[in-house]
Amino acid sequence: MTVIAVRPQPHTAPPALAPALALDRAPDRPSAAVLVLHGGRADGLAPPSALSLAGARMRPFSASIARATAGRGIALGRVRYLHRGWNGERADAARDAVRALDELAASCGSVPVVLVGHSMGGRAALSAAAHPAVRGVVALAPWCPEGEPVDHLAGKDVVLVHGDRDRVTDPRDSWSAARRARAAGAATCALRVPGGDHAMLRGAGAWHTLTVRLVTGLLGLGPLPPAVVRSFSGQDGPEPADATTVDRA
Repeated sequence: MTVIAVRPQPHTAPPALAPALALDRAPDRPSAAVLVLHGGRADGLAPPSALSLAGARMRPFSASIARATAGRGIALGRVRYLHRGWNGERADAARDAVRALDELAASCGSVPVVLVGHSMGGRAALSAAAHPAVRGVVALAPWCPEGEPVDHLAGKDVVLVHGDRDRVTDPRDSWSAARRARAAGAATCALRVPGGDHAMLRGAGAWHTLTVRLVTGLLGLGPLPPAVVRSFSGQDGPEPADATTVDRA
């Protein structure tokens, strides 16, 4: 009988994942942080392109938030996706968002975080809001499938902003998500942008300005629009308010 010696192979650890957090501004002692999440696709295992339009669309939002929070000790960053798609039960973008929040805590300590997400990034932000660091979410034209879990949003501040001419994600799904999240114990506000499209290019400046006001308000750096305050307190019902009249008393 011939005995063949098998040389034991050295154990190799699985390759480390690329960082999920890209920090654009990291103060020495941040008091809070904002993370921006761009959109993607329903399915797709390829990595996002560095030249993706979804990523480019969120740069003006990041720049506007950076200007509004300059000198206030606010860390500002982006979530980097491993894959361009959500990919069903894998929920890859949500997993990346949670990894980014963990990396942020390791880098900046335990600070409150506001997530700003568009489309698939809005869905990822709402899902990742279960993370204890998340104080609030601003979801822009979010992808909110019916039946998506919302119980984890209890105690969070959640604003969903959707254009009524969006043909990619359904604004009615956002209104439904806002109602269900409120019933679960979240402070919610749904804002309808008249004539707004999915890419947020129609009236882009108004989208940027509103998002900055929401972010700074959620961080306590300035007042929230009166319509948002009323909705959070339950004075107004769960139906969407007109985003162009949020300052009406």
